[in-house]
Amino acid sequence: MKKLLTVTATLFCMMGFAQERINTLSAREKTQGWKLLFDGETTTGWHSYNKKEAGSAWKVKEGVLFLDTTKKDGWQTSGGGDLVTEKTYKNFHLKLDWKITKGGNSGIIFLLQEDGKYDYTWLTGPEMQIVDNEEHPDGKLIKHQAGDLYDLISSSKKTVKPAGEWNEVEIICQDGGLTLMLNKVKVVSTTMGGETWKKLIAGSKFNEMPDFGKFTSGKIALQDHGDLVSFRNIKIKEL
Repeated sequence: MKKLLTVTATLFCMMGFAQERINTLSAREKTQGWKLLFDGETTTGWHSYNKKEAGSAWKVKEGVLFLDTTKKDGWQTSGGGDLVTEKTYKNFHLKLDWKITKGGNSGIIFLLQEDGKYDYTWLTGPEMQIVDNEEHPDGKLIKHQAGDLYDLISSSKKTVKPAGEWNEVEIICQDGGLTLMLNKVKVVSTTMGGETWKKLIAGSKFNEMPDFGKFTSGKIALQDHGDLVSFRNIKIKEL
């Protein structure tokens, strides 16, 4: 009987029926220094930008963190706002999964400064774009597509999955070096802070934001752009 159960479990795994373990760390990951930024049950460790707590529109269900966009407030969500980490990071390797609703837009913003003098996270922090390339207007614009370093560098390859499907992201910041990966493919590689970086900013919409892209440490945000977006498996390793 034991052998039969083992064979059955193996067959289920091969057929794709094995239950996916999400929002967990393997023993190896723990040894390597990875930490979960999302416990799969609550918004602990996060708050809405320039607020003390996470807005009520950020909800958790069945191990997924998502933005409930039932009520809009302009281009963002009532009770939403960008969701920001409690902690500041300098050199780090971030991993997470995201999926966007049809026609939706969002982003992952990093090295941002949380200060009352800045109304939005994107006034200081660069963004890895999340968007439905097929249905959202930004999906038709150069440097505004999924996986792009928003308005700065286009993805070298288009590896995004369709709206409603999960995408795997990695963002690696180390000593000024920046690597973005989408679905296990390196799509952006650059160096922040030097002359080339300054030229990129000067040629972008951020050239009128005096403190954009100048910081070597900061918080990480999940963007509220008024569209349903979901996240899971959010984990980080400090380098």
